[in-house]
Amino acid sequence: MKKVRKLVDDKLKQRQEPERLGDEQVPRITNKTVTDHREEVLSGARKFIYPLQHPKRYIVAFTTVLVVLAVVGFFTWTTLALYRYQTTSNFMYRVTQVLPFPIARTGNTFIAYENYLFELRHYIHYYENQQGIDFDTEVGAQQLDEFRRRALDKVINDVYIRLLAEENGITVTQQEIDEQIALVQRQDRLGNSFENLENVLRNFWDWSIDDFRRSLEQQLLAQKVIAELDETTLEEARAAFDELQAGEPFEEVVSKYSDDPATIDQGGEFGFDITRTSRDIAPKTVDVLFELDEGEVSDIINIGYALQIVRLLERDGEQVRAAHVLFTFEDIDTYINELKDDRPVRVYLQLDQPEDFEEPVTEEN
Repeated sequence: MKKVRKLVDDKLKQRQEPERLGDEQVPRITNKTVTDHREEVLSGARKFIYPLQHPKRYIVAFTTVLVVLAVVGFFTWTTLALYRYQTTSNFMYRVTQVLPFPIARTGNTFIAYENYLFELRHYIHYYENQQGIDFDTEVGAQQLDEFRRRALDKVINDVYIRLLAEENGITVTQQEIDEQIALVQRQDRLGNSFENLENVLRNFWDWSIDDFRRSLEQQLLAQKVIAELDETTLEEARAAFDELQAGEPFEEVVSKYSDDPATIDQGGEFGFDITRTSRDIAPKTVDVLFELDEGEVSDIINIGYALQIVRLLERDGEQVRAAHVLFTFEDIDTYINELKDDRPVRVYLQLDQPEDFEEPVTEEN
């Protein structure tokens, strides 16, 4: 009986006390066991990851091919549009402003297609909107061909002018451009405010103020280049000025030196009254005349295409009478052509030469 009771007590103790593990049965956690466990977990995930890697590579490769084809297609289409079809659309103009497509080359200097479109588009805008020319007609197409040639010649010549300017250390400053703009505004030639100026530029040439400054800079540069290179004309103007300072009659100096056949027999007199807004003579001439006293002679004035000396004959309120001696510069093409012989130009655009082209009749603005 005691044995039975003891056996029952032992069984009850085993149920009440949890089974204890010996030291030899407790697992040990080490770097190796952690690594092995991580690898076991990752290996289970790889069977889901590996099948996705091949499609991913295919997607990347396919996308790359599409991008390359799109770029090649875009450049092919753009090249055809510019060089074969000679598109002048606003979109293509913006493209040439971003991508430096060349239209010609002289030596190591490339001439940008954008320069050509800059000139051509303002011709097209003016004659379409101000003169009502339809370039889709046969006559209009001939005129457009002439404008293309004119724009191309100008941008090529502009590059040679810049090369001549660099060789002779000639530059145009932003202040000189500002002064020229202020001058034409004072005389109300393109509007007497920037708002009016912007409207005139946009309506006539589809230009912004920056576009106008760009054109004006090239114009001033050409004037300074020819004034520097044409030493003969400058010497004649200085000789005439010295004679006037020595007391020589103005009419005799005009007869001896002036290149203006319309005024040479009238002692250089313009033959009409001049106001501050007169457009028949150069802006610089008007500006100088209203600073002179009656009978006073000016210094030598550079009016772009010539040098000039003016004399104020009479002032009557806001209008004056005046005379001048004109010294016409030699054509700048003389110097450009010399440079072209040394550095010939290669043109990448084939233009048709219109036959029997007639300049469109423009209305007086």
